[in-house]
Amino acid sequence: MSKKDNRRSFLKQAAVSGLGVTVLPGHFLLPSAAAALNTAPSPPETHPPKEAISCWLASSLKRVFPQTPAEATGGLEMVVARNSRVAFQACYHNNGTSPKNISCDLASADTFTPVIRHVGLVPMRHFTPDTVSGELDGTGSIPGLVPDPLFPQTKATADPFESRSFWITLNIPSGIAPGMHDIAVRLSWDDGRKEKVLPVKLHVSRLALRPRENFHVIHWWRGGATWDYYKTEMFDNRWWQLTRAQMADLLDHGTDVAYTPLLFDRKEIFKRPCQLLVVDEPSPGQYRFDWSRVKRFTDMCKAIGFKKFEWTHMWIYWGVKHPMRVYTEKDGRYVMLWPPDISGFSDTYLNFLSQFLPAFHRFLLKENILQDSYFHLSDEPGDQDVENYRKARQILHRIAPWMKVTDALSNIKYGREHLTDIPVPLISAAEAYRKENIPHWVYYCTVPRGSYLNRFFDTPLPKIRMAGWLFYHLKAEGFLHWGYNYWHKVGYDEILDPFTNGDGGCYPGIPYGDPFVVYPGKEGPLSSVRWEVFAESLQDYAMLQSAGIDPDDAMFSDLHNFGDFPKTEDWLDQTLNAVLKK
Repeated sequence: MSKKDNRRSFLKQAAVSGLGVTVLPGHFLLPSAAAALNTAPSPPETHPPKEAISCWLASSLKRVFPQTPAEATGGLEMVVARNSRVAFQACYHNNGTSPKNISCDLASADTFTPVIRHVGLVPMRHFTPDTVSGELDGTGSIPGLVPDPLFPQTKATADPFESRSFWITLNIPSGIAPGMHDIAVRLSWDDGRKEKVLPVKLHVSRLALRPRENFHVIHWWRGGATWDYYKTEMFDNRWWQLTRAQMADLLDHGTDVAYTPLLFDRKEIFKRPCQLLVVDEPSPGQYRFDWSRVKRFTDMCKAIGFKKFEWTHMWIYWGVKHPMRVYTEKDGRYVMLWPPDISGFSDTYLNFLSQFLPAFHRFLLKENILQDSYFHLSDEPGDQDVENYRKARQILHRIAPWMKVTDALSNIKYGREHLTDIPVPLISAAEAYRKENIPHWVYYCTVPRGSYLNRFFDTPLPKIRMAGWLFYHLKAEGFLHWGYNYWHKVGYDEILDPFTNGDGGCYPGIPYGDPFVVYPGKEGPLSSVRWEVFAESLQDYAMLQSAGIDPDDAMFSDLHNFGDFPKTEDWLDQTLNAVLKK
């Protein structure tokens, strides 16, 4: 192994596993690793207490950093709905000077089909910019290692003077009897000779959750990131297996609309673009379309449980000036059908649309998914792009009158003039739509920051959990996010390691945690703390619907907009109890 490979392996081991680090002769920390680890917990000056391992339970809304102080040993009480999924953490702190192997298991919990995962650590070198400390998690621990990826393991190493945790998920059956149910968490070490048993009391509500209705969620997944990270071939069987696992994970976490990469949606030029539609040009200006890969994908998604589909844009983002990058294969290489900088209103592109859109319509009708499809014109047009957007919309009205348009855009003029059928403003711009009673979805991405809702590495978990409550009370009709598994360097055809790079290589423009919510596991995605808490927030939305709570109920009086709302676990506990104990 080369010295370069040695250093890279060492950094990844330290970042992913959070293992205690010993620098051996001939090895040294990269500057980035040193920065990530410079807040590692200092050994206490006093002698360690008699108990070698401190153990306690915590909710899903507290990050357990290596520097987190041990809490008093105690149990946990949770009020839960039937037909729901809940999570909490079994935490431990090694008070001694030697690493110890620790394991986690549950007793009397088979009814709840528990899943135990270990919370891994990833480096975060800088806080999210433009955000005051009161809106950040991890003060005193960041720069450093942040708990985020969830590894499917019930055993771990408790390193000296560090705190870590296991993430425990319970599935509450719909048919379970309401009332009190007791389970126990056991943490054991020293080959099982020592242990701590912690009680969990589940107050099961009479309320049984029904599926969420009339609020749809989309996350853009990146098929090219999958074959670049795993080093598969394009669309080979391994890729399909991994993609199926990702789509199942999306549905399992509340995303109910399957993004379908019909065309390639990035400005940067990729050697291997993830474009499901096969396009040939047998003669100049004449196109032939092969829908077999598209059908394979939609059939797979239907089998998983998806009923709705989202399709790529017709014009490239930021200005509605240029056409989509449509690729064809020639001599074993993928090349675009036209130069990327031609006009989106050129005869070349209009000729393509006149052949593509009718063929697309026939496919949707044949597959019986037209009425369950969401289409895009162009993403994030600005104030100066209204005329281009209007012109493009007129083209679609003429060639594809069946196509309703959903777009991420914030200028209220687009919604006010009905230039788009479903406007999707940034959450910081959504209040204007709400005040004018314009139906809309919402989105956030790299912005807004500060007081606004988001889900970065340092966004407090109660703040992430408030998403479902805000969506419900503020009457958004859907949510869109760009970063499910964007593991590339943003703006480049270059894969990154998400376990060591959380900003897409673009800080401060891209805050840590924005490009992805899952990590690459051996056979599919590994979830994250943020992804689990966001899913809990969508479950809260379903709970409010199932309980018949009016979106204007007085319990929401402190929820003013997406930047002004309660952000504490106490508020969530009190309000959840008020709903579930009715």
